[in-house]
Amino acid sequence: MSNSQGKVSREIRGHIFLIGLDRADKRNAFDSHMIHDLSLALTEYEKNPELRCAVVFAHGEHFTAGLDLVELQPKLADGVFSFTDDMVNPWGTVGRQRTKPLITAVQGYCYTAGIELMLNSDLVIANQNTQFTQIEVQRGILPFGGATVRFVQAAGWAKAMKYVLTGDLFNAQTAYEMNLVTEVVEGNNQLIRALELAERIASAAPLAVQAALHSAHQAFLYSPEVAFGNLQNLLTPLLNSEDAQEGVRAMIERRAPQFKGK
Repeated sequence: MSNSQGKVSREIRGHIFLIGLDRADKRNAFDSHMIHDLSLALTEYEKNPELRCAVVFAHGEHFTAGLDLVELQPKLADGVFSFTDDMVNPWGTVGRQRTKPLITAVQGYCYTAGIELMLNSDLVIANQNTQFTQIEVQRGILPFGGATVRFVQAAGWAKAMKYVLTGDLFNAQTAYEMNLVTEVVEGNNQLIRALELAERIASAAPLAVQAALHSAHQAFLYSPEVAFGNLQNLLTPLLNSEDAQEGVRAMIERRAPQFKGK
């Protein structure tokens, strides 16, 4: 099944949801409609119990050239661009938070909002030729997707500030060394590799995957102490789930488990 709404494509493959940035003629630069469509797609993913892992990729040669400032800057300046409480924010800064795993596959230009989107993903697969830049301050604005927070936490203060404050370009290997991407792949195989990982995640127990993400997000957003304090609350319902029983049976019977998310 596949369909497209506005400037973001959608395709369901079993338990995997493919979300494609589909404004290739503009190097997938984000205007307000594209941001809205991406938020709608992620909200659809969040609400559908059959979907267990999502992959965000881009049509064309480039992941995204960042924000379409010609269209967006007046709206950002007036404060009229926002997310409603029931919509998943692709950048995870305000609004509804994502609870399911997200993989991002990047190539070509991955600028500004593209970096911020991948920083809010759980896994990032980068083509070896990908170029990155966090150039907002050179355009007179602030990284609205939280790069000043996540970039610093991932790469460390000195490395992050070099790129956030100067807007210098950096390549996929440098992004990997700064813990911004999970893997760097050769050729045009970033989406293939992302789908391979998505299949593995989708075959795992959905409740356990979501619990692991929730614990990690608590540690990131609050503190390790908060995350540690909530571990038992996450573990108890998992141990009483049908999936946990299926996992033990599959181990004893030496077969692949068939998890149902119950």
